[in-house]
Amino acid sequence: MTTIIDGKQLAKKTNEQTKMEVQHLKEMGITPGLAVVIVGNDEASQRYVRNKNKTAQRLGINSKVIELADTITETELIDIVQQLNDDDAINGILVQDPLPTHIDERKITRKIKPEKDVDGFHPYNVGKLFLDDTTNYPVACTPKGIMTMLKEYNIDLLGKKAVVIGRSAIVGKPMAALLLNAGASITVLHRYTTDILEYTKTADVIVAATGTLHLLQAKSIKQGAVIIDVGQNIDETGHLVGDVDYDDVFDRAGYITPVPGGVGPMTIATLMQQTVELTKWGLNSGK
Repeated sequence: MTTIIDGKQLAKKTNEQTKMEVQHLKEMGITPGLAVVIVGNDEASQRYVRNKNKTAQRLGINSKVIELADTITETELIDIVQQLNDDDAINGILVQDPLPTHIDERKITRKIKPEKDVDGFHPYNVGKLFLDDTTNYPVACTPKGIMTMLKEYNIDLLGKKAVVIGRSAIVGKPMAALLLNAGASITVLHRYTTDILEYTKTADVIVAATGTLHLLQAKSIKQGAVIIDVGQNIDETGHLVGDVDYDDVFDRAGYITPVPGGVGPMTIATLMQQTVELTKWGLNSGK
């Protein structure tokens, strides 16, 4: 019998825990602060930022949204990031992608203080992740949220074969690192992989994050596999779907995330959770 991994319900549970943490901090006279910088008028990005802002406010987090024209220079954007670095009321900084082509996204990421890098993209934090460092550091929110989902459903990763499809810095690479750190054996597939079925048909866990409609079908997986779908696609009927052919795969999977209602809600919930964690870690470090 297939188990649906309910991201909406788990996000609600996570947000409730975060709200309690925020209330506890406020009783100490501390309000966690999150700053989101968005450049340009990308509709999907603006919708995502609105959802982040709304969730933060609902949980009691001080949410600051900085909207900038796509004509801003790289130097001007760096100056704004530096101001947020120096603002003691801000514990987490996120610069929403995509950025205009005249701005080097990696350069902007490197300008964010590692201890305020709520997205977990700074090379310093990525290095800690791949080293499986035992100190506190932020991790990319989507992969971290997926690990929360796997833990919630008591999915054991030790010694399991895990396949990550996609090698982006946002999902694929940090996801592979987290799974490896959890004791799984990892294979990362990408656009140059000649035959993905060679790897997916024997995998215990598959994380699909490519933005390719119907990438995985029932013939692509083994019976009882855990299927985590990070894809965001619009199908021929205009509906939001993932990388996985959900209806075809459903009866063959052991666990599966739906789209929508799976990974997506946990990404935002994890962002809020990590904002609070950054706040607490800052206190513990004496800052």
